[in-house]
Amino acid sequence: MEIAVVIPVFNRAGSIEAAIDSVLQQTHPASEIIVVDDCSNDNTAAVLEKYKPKITIVTNKTNQGVSYSRNKGIEAAGADWIAFLDSDDTWDKHKLEAQKHFHEINPDLSISQCDEIWIRNGVRVNPMAKHAKQGGWIFEACIPRCIVSPSAVIIHKDVFARIGRFDPQLPACEDYDLWLRIAPHYEIGYLAEKLMTRYGGHADQLSQKYWGMDRFRITAMEKQVECDLKAPWRKALLEELVFKCGIVADGASKRGKPELSKEYLEKRKQHQQLLSSEFA
Repeated sequence: MEIAVVIPVFNRAGSIEAAIDSVLQQTHPASEIIVVDDCSNDNTAAVLEKYKPKITIVTNKTNQGVSYSRNKGIEAAGADWIAFLDSDDTWDKHKLEAQKHFHEINPDLSISQCDEIWIRNGVRVNPMAKHAKQGGWIFEACIPRCIVSPSAVIIHKDVFARIGRFDPQLPACEDYDLWLRIAPHYEIGYLAEKLMTRYGGHADQLSQKYWGMDRFRITAMEKQVECDLKAPWRKALLEELVFKCGIVADGASKRGKPELSKEYLEKRKQHQQLLSSEFA
């Protein structure tokens, strides 16, 4: 089983070495390591050069965002299986070996994720129960928040052929959007081992950059309104849309954005009408 690793990077000269080193130390070696440099303007390119020829470097001509970069990595990969690693995360050395073994004994599954360790501002923290990783048919659990981490996943290319890749139109929550599109169609395998470490709290994270992250989750959910979902899933989706549209409307109003608030109040009304008509 060959697994290609895709690492998108932008201005992460200080962390990309640890990420790449954690891949090179795997007990089951990656068949290829593809690092997509999203037009970094720090010392990232020089750091990457040191790893040639152990890695393949793809350089975007202009800064395009993490979705575009991950998609470029998928296109460049020759292996059937893809593992993603964010440039500020690291893997336990047994990560790929464990997931390879998992899929060998579960050949009907096309995607899996492992558990993870959280480090925030240099301190290990325990995720709240609502953030707990899960496996199985997890679409409904995916609706309120993202419970799949890109760095925890390996996924067969056939999934992208059916579902599509990351949406480059979304500046954030692009991973939430992808898992929400995947989860109605694929059972997610789950390894309860903490095989990756996720680092947070730094200023360049997308969650720190954009106000109102729920705006992007709403966009992702609205795509699913047009899809054929099981009734309980559709009901949960519409309920969450009503809830999140209200949150964004209130937030926009408090920030002096009356037109944006009005837009999301109208969205909430539309989704409430759908919910009432279909599940009265």
